[in-house]
Amino acid sequence: MWDSPSLMAETKKLELQMRETIELKKALEQKHKGALLIDVRTPAEFAEATIPGAVNVPIFSNEERVEVGTLFKQQGKKDARKRGVELVAPKIPILMEQVENFRRDHPGPVIVFCWRGGMRSLAMTSFMNLAGIPARQLLGGHKGFRRKVLDDFEQQQWPPIFVLRGLTGVGKTRILQQLEEMGYPVVDLEGLANHRGSAFGGLGLEQQPSQKKFDALLWDRLEQLRDQPYLVTEGESLHIGRLMVPKLFHQAMQVQPSLWLTASLDIRTQIILEDYPALDQLREQFKKPINALKERLGSKVVAEFLELLNSGQWDKLVRELMVRYYDPLYLHTLPEQRIVIELETVDAATQKVAAALDKLTENKR
Repeated sequence: MWDSPSLMAETKKLELQMRETIELKKALEQKHKGALLIDVRTPAEFAEATIPGAVNVPIFSNEERVEVGTLFKQQGKKDARKRGVELVAPKIPILMEQVENFRRDHPGPVIVFCWRGGMRSLAMTSFMNLAGIPARQLLGGHKGFRRKVLDDFEQQQWPPIFVLRGLTGVGKTRILQQLEEMGYPVVDLEGLANHRGSAFGGLGLEQQPSQKKFDALLWDRLEQLRDQPYLVTEGESLHIGRLMVPKLFHQAMQVQPSLWLTASLDIRTQIILEDYPALDQLREQFKKPINALKERLGSKVVAEFLELLNSGQWDKLVRELMVRYYDPLYLHTLPEQRIVIELETVDAATQKVAAALDKLTENKR
């Protein structure tokens, strides 16, 4: 019975399935076609960075990984693997159920990865194939993907990048968002970085992603726009909050003529106030970045700002910050090649920007 040809053939087939692997290039091709990428690393590792679009089915908890890693260092591979099996075995049915739940929205192939394409992803791939879920292990794991992202940013050539620039409060981000809705090839750096790109840019927002995650998100967005004849983004310094824009990409942002947006101080003030809802709840958070301006503006000016802050004079505080800090800062770097667009309303300015882009790129499509 156990030696029957049919059973032996089925066993051999299953063994081959359990050894199935896939290289990164092919895996990314499958990802674009709807493959389900499963990151089996811990929730902490997944939160720091993953392949964009992947889901997390952790084989170990954060604490379990520390325990197994400590055993490996102190007692060796054998004891660590034995403890790993003890921890994972009771969870296998639950892990398979989680995978099946994700597969409802991703009917395509399943690709599994861990940090380096080691035991965690091998074990999960084996469990899935045993459970009748065809799966392949990603060779090189997330480490290989991270290497590719860094290599691409060092080597890749991008199409022309047109940049929206202007003084603080002219609505650049809003216009970018409208352009994206209209189908323009927009790269929203501030959205990816979860930061408004100024001294006060992180107030009221969730924590920024890690540098690794930001790099991966930007790489993925550029991959989505790979076939576009040009890109559109917003002017940024090399740093957005605590994150850094890849240097060669940032250099490419400086080549084409800029779209320079202008607006009255009243309009800019209104836009800024709308971009920071619930300002009274953020009052304490404003104090640190205001105090950080002492070196540039002096203690007397900062004291005036703090007085306006404490008394809740938000309109006047915003105006003073723009006139005395932001405007001199940005006017110092006014681009030589620029197309000036006057903003009276965001919607009207978006149409003007779209028309300017169409004219600039008519020979690039």
